[in-house]
Amino acid sequence: MARRVAIVGTGHSRFGVRYDVSIPELAFEAIREAVNEAGIGFDDIELVVVGNAGGWSSEPLPAIVVNEYAGLSGKATLRVEAACSTGSAAIKTARDAIASGDADIALAIGVEKMNESPTPTVVEFIGRAGNYFWEFENFGLTFPGYYALYATSYMFQYGAREEDFCSVAVKNHYYASMNPKAHFPRKISLEDCMRSRYVAWPIKLLDSSPITDGAAAVILASEEIAYKITDSPVWIEAIGAASDTSNISKRTTFTSLEAARLAAQRAYKKSGLDSESIVKNLDLAEVHDCFTIAEIMAYEDLGFVKRGEGYKLAREGQTYIGGLIPVNLSGGLKAKGHPIGATGVSMAVDITRQLLGRVEKGRQAEIRHGRGLAHNIGGTGHYAYVTIYSLSKPRGD
Repeated sequence: MARRVAIVGTGHSRFGVRYDVSIPELAFEAIREAVNEAGIGFDDIELVVVGNAGGWSSEPLPAIVVNEYAGLSGKATLRVEAACSTGSAAIKTARDAIASGDADIALAIGVEKMNESPTPTVVEFIGRAGNYFWEFENFGLTFPGYYALYATSYMFQYGAREEDFCSVAVKNHYYASMNPKAHFPRKISLEDCMRSRYVAWPIKLLDSSPITDGAAAVILASEEIAYKITDSPVWIEAIGAASDTSNISKRTTFTSLEAARLAAQRAYKKSGLDSESIVKNLDLAEVHDCFTIAEIMAYEDLGFVKRGEGYKLAREGQTYIGGLIPVNLSGGLKAKGHPIGATGVSMAVDITRQLLGRVEKGRQAEIRHGRGLAHNIGGTGHYAYVTIYSLSKPRGD
């Protein structure tokens, strides 16, 4: 039987344009906080999994420089990459090592210094995250261009409006305004979003996540060790993962991400949750809103509502605290920021702190079920991870 695994410590750097630190310094902000919260020593860590997509930053071997700076040289380590879902892949890798008995305590750290390259270079590198020779070289698709295809298809099929997309941005900035670690800790109005310049119609600047530097870390432990460290472990109840074609022209729909739907179904099956009534079992969700249309599709791919009804959740304010299901109370990728390798770990940090009642006043969800969900997408649905975190010990495999 696989061992149960819990989060026993969390750490989070300030997100933003971080010219003030190097990659290892940025990572250490999160690592130090996580180790201190867990109340362990650096020597107690047996495995370090570093999530870093890279390409735009100076260090080609980030795991090594991060470990050295943090005083973790000599530890078993590796770097993982799964595009924008790299952070969730890092957590899964560390979780699997502990579940198998290969380690008792592991550190999963996601870190990215995207602003070490100029914006056009970053845009090009992200645009390559599909089928490079067919889509980027032939058609020049950028990431906003990819998601504009989804947005226009969704609008045509279901009748959503640009205002519905902007309502997602307004909500996420509202909660980011209470998050001191957010890239953009400020509110915006619907009019602000609607007036912002187009990036790829109908996607506007304020529909888009920023280019962000940041780091987040979690300390994972086996059940036996977790109870020695804390009386309030947050368990990794289930992880569902899936993938899709590199070439989006081979996909059957542009109003959904099939990999996300499959990952969600696999996570629900592993946890024993009823996918038909999943919102009745969750207190909150952190979903991958690289663009506002992505959050709306996530509502449907996760089964919160039926197909074609996601935009109504946004329009009616049902994803605020007090609504059907609170979503992205951290500010989401849209306003908290999206340092690619750190995003999935950042989701885990915020959900853990939410479940333990340790976030800022005004963005704390009501915890009734003791369960939160993270939905993390890599590329334009090329990778997908859905992770369920819980205060209740998961059933054995």
